[in-house]
Amino acid sequence: MHLRAVVASSAAAIVVSGCGSSGPGAIGAGLSGPQGYHASVYAQGLRHVSAFAWDANGRLWATAAGATTHSGDGVYLIERRGAAPRKIAGDLRGPLGLVWVGDQLIVSSLGRVTAFSDFDGVRFRSRHVILDGPVSEGENNNIVLAPNGRLLMGVSASCDHCVPSSRWSASIVSFKPDGRDLKIFASGIRAPYGLAYLPGTGRLFASMNQRDDLGAKTPGDWLAEVRRGQNWGFPRCYGQCRSQPQPVGVLDPHAAAGGVAFVDGSTALVAEWQLGKVQRVDVATGKASVLLTGFRNPLPVTVESHGTFLIGDWGTGRLYEITAR
Repeated sequence: MHLRAVVASSAAAIVVSGCGSSGPGAIGAGLSGPQGYHASVYAQGLRHVSAFAWDANGRLWATAAGATTHSGDGVYLIERRGAAPRKIAGDLRGPLGLVWVGDQLIVSSLGRVTAFSDFDGVRFRSRHVILDGPVSEGENNNIVLAPNGRLLMGVSASCDHCVPSSRWSASIVSFKPDGRDLKIFASGIRAPYGLAYLPGTGRLFASMNQRDDLGAKTPGDWLAEVRRGQNWGFPRCYGQCRSQPQPVGVLDPHAAAGGVAFVDGSTALVAEWQLGKVQRVDVATGKASVLLTGFRNPLPVTVESHGTFLIGDWGTGRLYEITAR
C-alpha cells in the first residue's frame, strides 16, 4: 500500500449500507454502523498509527508511520485502555508492520526489518536489523508469523504500473525470524498490505491495492487468499486475466485497502484508508459490505477479544474499540 497524502473529500459523507436489517446509525465516538455494535475511544494521541500487535501480557503495541515526513515514526506502547501512547523506539522510517515472536518484537519499515528485545519497561536494550531490504528503501508492509514459524511480509511495487526492477518488489516474501533464508512466497501483487491467517487454518489472506492509472477500467482493491508459489500478474493483470488467481472479495476502487483481521471463522474486516470506512468480507461467499464509517483514514485492525476489535485511525490518532452487543 502506498499511503496517499490527500484524503478523499467525500469520505465523511459515506453512508453505511448492507450492514444488517436494522440499518445504519450512530454507534458512538462519531462512527456510524449497524445496530448491535458500540464504539468508544480506546486511546488517542497516536497520529499516523499504522500497525498493532499484542504482547504476552495483553499490552497493545503500535507503530506510527508518516506518509511524507517521519519525525513521529516509531514503536509505541499503550499499556491499557485510556493510557497515553508512549514512544519506546524511534529511528525508524515508515514502519508499517510489527509482530511478536517469542520475546522479540519484529518491525518492518522502509528498506529493512528490525528485531527489538530485552524490554526493561522503558526501552529495548537490544536492537538489530535482521533484514536489509529486500528492496533498497522499498515499502515493507504488514508482517505476520506463519504456522511454520517463518515470517511473511508484503513488499509494495516501486511504481504504479511498471515492471519492477527488483524481483522482491510487488510480492509477499518469506524468511526466518532471524532474517535468513529469504524467499518469495507469492509474486505479481502491486501492493500486498494487510496480512492475516484465518484462525485455526493455514489459510493466508491479504489486502491488495490495485493500479491507479486505468480510468474506468480500474478494479476495486481486493481481499484475496494467497497460496505459496502464486503469481498474480502485476502489472499486466488486474482481474481480467482468467489464468491468474482471483480475489475472495472485491472492495472499492482506489480504496487503499489496509489492515485485515478476522472477527470470526469466516468474516474478515478490511480498512479502506482512502475512503474512511471499514468493510467486512464473508470469505465463504465473497460478499463485501460496509460495516463502519466516520473515520478519516482507518489503517490497522486487530482483534482484542471475542466480539471486540480495535481500529486505528491514521488521520486522527484515535484508536477505536468496537464491541458487538
